[in-house]
Amino acid sequence: MNKLAQGIVSARWFIILVFAALVSFFGYQIANFKIDASADTLLVKNNKLYIQNQVVNETFSPDEFILLAYQPKNHALFSNQTFEDIKKLSEEIKSIERVENVTSILSVPLINDASALTGNSDVNALTWLEQRYSPSRMKSMVEGHPIFTDLLVNRQGTATAIQVVFKPDPELTKLDNQITNIQKQALDGPLSEEQQAQINALQAQADPIRQQLTKTRKKEIAQLNEITEQVETRANTYMGGSYVVGQHLIDIIQSDLKIFGSAIAGVVALLLLLLFRTLRWVIFPLGACAVSVTLTMGLFGWLDMRTTVLSANFIALQLILTLAVMIHLIGAYREISRDNAGLSQSERIIETLKEKLAPCFYATLTTSVGFGSLIFSGLQPVVDFGYMMLSAMVITMVVSLLLFPAILTFLPAKKEQQEYRFITGILNGMRKLNLAAPKSVIAVMLIIFLGMAAGISRLNVENSFIDYFAKDTTVYQELAFIDQEFGGSTPLDIILDIGEANEKEQLILTANTVGQLQLVQAAVDAFEATGSVTSVVNFTELAKQLNDGKPLTEYELTTIYRLLDEKVVNQLIGSYFSAEDEQLRISVRIQDTTEGLQRDQLMENLRNDIQAVGVDKEDVTLTNLFVLYQDILSRLFDSQITTLGIVYVVLGLVLLAIFRSIKIALIALVPNVLTTLGILGLIGWLGMPLDIMTITIAAIAMGIAVDDTIHFLHAWLQGREEGSDNTQAERASRAAFGHTGLALMFTTTIIAVGFSLFGFSNFIPSVNFGFLTATAMVMALVTDVTLLPALLNKFVAKENPSQAQQSYSQA
Repeated sequence: MNKLAQGIVSARWFIILVFAALVSFFGYQIANFKIDASADTLLVKNNKLYIQNQVVNETFSPDEFILLAYQPKNHALFSNQTFEDIKKLSEEIKSIERVENVTSILSVPLINDASALTGNSDVNALTWLEQRYSPSRMKSMVEGHPIFTDLLVNRQGTATAIQVVFKPDPELTKLDNQITNIQKQALDGPLSEEQQAQINALQAQADPIRQQLTKTRKKEIAQLNEITEQVETRANTYMGGSYVVGQHLIDIIQSDLKIFGSAIAGVVALLLLLLFRTLRWVIFPLGACAVSVTLTMGLFGWLDMRTTVLSANFIALQLILTLAVMIHLIGAYREISRDNAGLSQSERIIETLKEKLAPCFYATLTTSVGFGSLIFSGLQPVVDFGYMMLSAMVITMVVSLLLFPAILTFLPAKKEQQEYRFITGILNGMRKLNLAAPKSVIAVMLIIFLGMAAGISRLNVENSFIDYFAKDTTVYQELAFIDQEFGGSTPLDIILDIGEANEKEQLILTANTVGQLQLVQAAVDAFEATGSVTSVVNFTELAKQLNDGKPLTEYELTTIYRLLDEKVVNQLIGSYFSAEDEQLRISVRIQDTTEGLQRDQLMENLRNDIQAVGVDKEDVTLTNLFVLYQDILSRLFDSQITTLGIVYVVLGLVLLAIFRSIKIALIALVPNVLTTLGILGLIGWLGMPLDIMTITIAAIAMGIAVDDTIHFLHAWLQGREEGSDNTQAERASRAAFGHTGLALMFTTTIIAVGFSLFGFSNFIPSVNFGFLTATAMVMALVTDVTLLPALLNKFVAKENPSQAQQSYSQA
């Protein structure tokens, strides 16, 4: 260790030049750093449910669209003012380059006579744009319409909507279909390496198109916002649609990266100045942190590792983790400088590295174990986050243990100030308490943390995507309005295999098929959480209304279907009947704001009720975003158990390898296990649902918190070996509660305050992530200055140090 420390100091110019070159290269690569909020980031590769969803989309080809809702403020919905506003908005929206069609209550055929369907009438002429129907006539024809209700007008008749359909990119559509055709084979078994290579090659071709499409969509949303501003004095407008939400997510991620990264850096600078009271311990640590983040972002850009909703917090995490290592180095340096004022700057740094290289290395190693456990979670964003943070930890380690001390060698050796007396007083009080009453401390801590851990039984995964956003944000208000007023916000498709060859005079649908579908749709529509439910049944209802309440024959239904399919249906909700595949599609939207919604129970009840009306289980497939999201939620518990189990076992082995004592390794593990159980219990007691961010808290907390344990244990063991048998506990405690105890308090303060800033985010998972991480760090500090020393004083202090432990401490 002495040679290594001297080598770092001797090679300081080489180290600085290497890092200068790396910063130049990876700084340039930051331009390639990307954010991805697509559905693919939420799923494991070749997820069968996702593939099924892609197959359904390929079969029924639903259009890409935005729903623009219009809610008048001081005039009636069915009024000339509304009609003029909708007409003007539609005309301007049509001028957007990628817009293929604009549909509203003014442009759809409004039929009130059955003869229009079976005669020679031009259905397209039966629109407001052609006929200029009066407001009262429009109201009578539109309100309660079997097809347009929940699509173009809400049930209350207080708001209408414009559906903006966009042209698909033919090249991207072709590539996506090729990808889906290969992925289909994963439904029957694992893909071969050759097939996966083909998918990767196709994805590489599609990616630039998708990236450009994301930029185009952002411009389109901005254009739509600009267009709707002209009616803002007369009406409230809301935008809905999957890629609108996706764009909001990207905006929030970018905002959090910039705002909270900068805010945490500012708060850290202030705290460093308050704690160390000199600019050198502000400028140089933050400079090293900046290098660490630059290298990491550049690496991610170079390797095309994209930031998702979850990994958007990696900058804040890396700032904190890099700083935590440096605070331990600074603490040791300051104490060595005070105790040995005659040493040169190089000698001070060598002594600091001799004391801290080993524990800092092992601390970053154990943190990496915590993040590494996330790779086995089974959730793609969590897996990606694990890989990203493993890369970040390697960079943190080399910057903190090589670049930071190399730069410090150029600083003049100065007299270091004494630490705050009130902080050392608190630590001395804790030290004396643990020495005087270790049994009592152990009992109290166990009772407190086991009581908190009892909240684990209250954990649940039931949450709503809409609740991810603060209620005063645009995205929440838009989602809530569309959800409540236009039949729901989360799509669910029910695919029925009818297996019916309609040979009889080329009938599209037989009476038996329609009758069966009516029963299924009635069963689906009976649930409180199902909003808009649309299928061929809606056309049969329209036909029935137009035929004086009498059902039409299957021949007449076929005529209507063929007549309206291209002209109306595809403009509104996409196709929902595939004669070629003999499949029917029921398009359902689930209302996320339904009180007490239990997604897993809803899906189970839907399947049971559909089977109850005579449809075989194997003939029903549930798919689309609702199913994919529920699949993610259902994996959360298993993911939490897997990641925690891995992190407990691996950290236990790492601690055993570090300290070479089963007893010490187990004692080191206890406070960290209690911290993770305590934070999970707190989540349960507070009623927070598990999501893709909160499930990472326990593994992250243990990975970071065990750093404190290693530093404390290292100092405690060194102090224990320096005294006689009668004073081992006293000497060990003094060493551990000295500059190591101060470093623990400083790092915990900075981490807790830094992550608390996420409380100002508009993304609720980030708010919870910040709060829980800060709380976990405080818990870790409490256990490390109470339970850990009490266990050591009770079970280890009186033993003679083993030769192996001496070897560790000397190293």
